[in-house]
Amino acid sequence: MHRGERVALLGPNGAGKTTLVLHLNGILSGGAGSVSVSGLPVEKRNLTEIRRRVGIVFRDPDDQLFLGSVRRDVAFGPANLGLRGAALDQRVMTALDRVGMADFADRPPHHLSFGQRRRVAVATVLAMEPEIPVLDEPSSNTDPASRRELADILRGLDVTLMMVTHDLPYALELCPRSLVLSDGVVVADGRTFDVLTDGPLMAAHRLELPWGFDPRTVGNLPA
Repeated sequence: MHRGERVALLGPNGAGKTTLVLHLNGILSGGAGSVSVSGLPVEKRNLTEIRRRVGIVFRDPDDQLFLGSVRRDVAFGPANLGLRGAALDQRVMTALDRVGMADFADRPPHHLSFGQRRRVAVATVLAMEPEIPVLDEPSSNTDPASRRELADILRGLDVTLMMVTHDLPYALELCPRSLVLSDGVVVADGRTFDVLTDGPLMAAHRLELPWGFDPRTVGNLPA
């Protein structure tokens, strides 16, 4: 990935997408081959720096929200890095503002809707100021309005972004480039439009567009 890119990671269930994501910041280790982030091998001596650079937003926001208020959840990571006082408060509120949740800072997370909790989970990662946020199935289990709100937020982030998704229209909307993973191997790497209009590639790797959706009819694709 290049700085500023937005890349979708596609593939059927069992292709290894989530496994790859968990290797990117050392949650998982081992296996064939090696993983590097910004030139740093993902190994024990580099994990602190790599986890600063790569922030993972998990599929279920409740895996990341466990304290009594939104503010405390978003502050948790930066505070562990030593941020304190006004600098910590500013970091938290800036992250919440970026996802449109600043007005909810003192709410308990369990009082929020699922879509709102997902946005707060994104804020917990943004507060760490990672080089690469990685989102695992960001549109899953959300209603159409929440899906659209999150798309608008992600489109506006000036970061390098990787998105793991089965939602192929979402990938087309947000990510100019896509990788297709199959049995742990990258089998395609190219423009998302080209991937989604390659019928043999799609069929070979069990990728299906929603009924009636044709990428050729979609305008204003991301550059």
